[in-house]
Amino acid sequence: MALRTKPRAARVHAGNIARRVARPVLTEVEFARTRRARADVAVFHEYRPPPSGGGHQFLRALTGELRRRELAVEWNRISGGTPSCLFNSFNFDSARLERFARDDVRMVHRVDGPITTYRGFDDGTDGRIAAINELADATILQSQFSLDKHRELGIELRNPLVVRNSVDPEIFHPPAERSGPPRERLRVIATSWSTNPRKGADILEWLDRNLDFAAFDVTFAGNTEQTFERIRVVSPLPSHALADLLREHDVYLATSRDDPCSNALLEALACGLPAAFLRSGGHPELVGDGGLGFDNVEEVPDVLARLREELDERRTHIHVPPLADVADRYLAALRG
Repeated sequence: MALRTKPRAARVHAGNIARRVARPVLTEVEFARTRRARADVAVFHEYRPPPSGGGHQFLRALTGELRRRELAVEWNRISGGTPSCLFNSFNFDSARLERFARDDVRMVHRVDGPITTYRGFDDGTDGRIAAINELADATILQSQFSLDKHRELGIELRNPLVVRNSVDPEIFHPPAERSGPPRERLRVIATSWSTNPRKGADILEWLDRNLDFAAFDVTFAGNTEQTFERIRVVSPLPSHALADLLREHDVYLATSRDDPCSNALLEALACGLPAAFLRSGGHPELVGDGGLGFDNVEEVPDVLARLREELDERRTHIHVPPLADVADRYLAALRG
C-alpha cells in the first residue's frame, strides 16, 4: 500500500520543485509501524515551547479538548488506520506531510493570514501555503477577514469555511469576583508574543508620550524592542500567569494591524476584559459590542474614557466561542 497516491503527489509536485524540497523516505520500521497503527486524527504542526504565539496556543487548546474526549491524536505522521489529518498553515514539514498523505485520509488545512497582509511584505509564504493547500479536502480560516483577503490576492483555497479560534477555559476565564468599579486609574493591558512592528508599536509609543497616566495605568506583557518611560513592561509569561495578570486589569488594548484572529485578544476577552481595538483585521469580528474600536491613535484616550463608563455593559456583550463548540466544528470538517 503506497503512503501517498499519484493524484495528491501531482497537486504539490510543482510547489516542491519550486522550493527544492529534499524528500526523505520512510525506513522499513517506520513504514511497518505506521501501517499497523491508528489514531482518530493526525496533526501536522511544529510547536515552539511556551510562552509562544497564538497558533501554538490554539492548537494546544484544541488538541487538549480532543484528548478530553478520549480521541487519539498523533503528531506529524499519518498511520495506516488514521482517517483524517489537520495540518497548520506552513508551520510543519510539508515534504513529510506529502509523503504520508493518502486519498483515503480526509485532509483539512488550517490557514491564517494572508501572511503578506499580516507582515506587510510578500516573502513567498502565501505561495507556499497555496501549494500546500492543494493537498486539502477542506480549509479552515479563523475570520471572514482572512477569507476575503485571500480572495483579494487571488488565492482560492479548497472548500473554505470560517471557524474562529477559542481558548482553554480552564486557564482563560473571568475572575470569580470583581473588586467593584475601576480604581482611580483605569487598568489597561496590551499583550504580544511577537515583536512584529505591525503589532502596534507606534500606537504604544504614542500613548507612552501622550496618554494621561493620572487617569490610566498601562501594562504591556510580552516581547518588545521598545523602551517605555511610563508603560510598565512585563516579560512573556506562561499561560496561567498571563491569565492571572489579565484578570487584574479592566480593559484590553488591541493594537495589531491586519491580524486575522488575534489569540491575545481572545484570551483577554475570555478573562472578561472589554477591548479598545484598532478597527483592522479580524478585531471587529471578535469583539462585536464587547468593546469600542478606533481608527487613529489620537482617538484612544476618549475610547478608554468611554469604556470606563461602560465597563459593566460591555462585559455583558463579550462572546468568545466555547472551545467545545470550536472542537465540534473542527471534527465536523475532519469527518467530512
